[in-house]
Amino acid sequence: MSSLSIGQKAPYFEGVDQNGKTIKLSDFAGKKLILYFYPKDNTPGCTAEACNLNDNLKELTKLGYYVVGVSPDSISSHQKFISKFNLGFTLISDTEANILKVYEAWGTKKMYGKTYEGVLRKTYVIDETGTIIAIIDKVDTKNHTKQILATLK
Repeated sequence: MSSLSIGQKAPYFEGVDQNGKTIKLSDFAGKKLILYFYPKDNTPGCTAEACNLNDNLKELTKLGYYVVGVSPDSISSHQKFISKFNLGFTLISDTEANILKVYEAWGTKKMYGKTYEGVLRKTYVIDETGTIIAIIDKVDTKNHTKQILATLK
């Protein structure tokens, strides 16, 4: 598998959001996209990351960005997560990890001495032409917007 890199076209994706609506990369043609991958709704790190993005959503929107999160959680889990934290962006349910794998956000992890397959927290910034302009793979969950904005300078 070739590694995704800055300057490459973002790989095609298609998934279902919290409302059961199909969301595709082509829906964002001519638009800028922050596509972020996270392990699980309602966990401390993922909640911090989502709330940080949500708290700064006006600023990101003003710069022309749409924010879309992807995790292997179910549609109902996403609905509860969005409702609980009043999130203003789309979350895609990728229960089969298809999008996660295409975007290299699925792989080997280690925790408490155990090795397992899971979500690798990662963010892609994609421009209006569908080109990857930034990749963040060491996500600071509490300051993620700051990390994203730093890549845009």
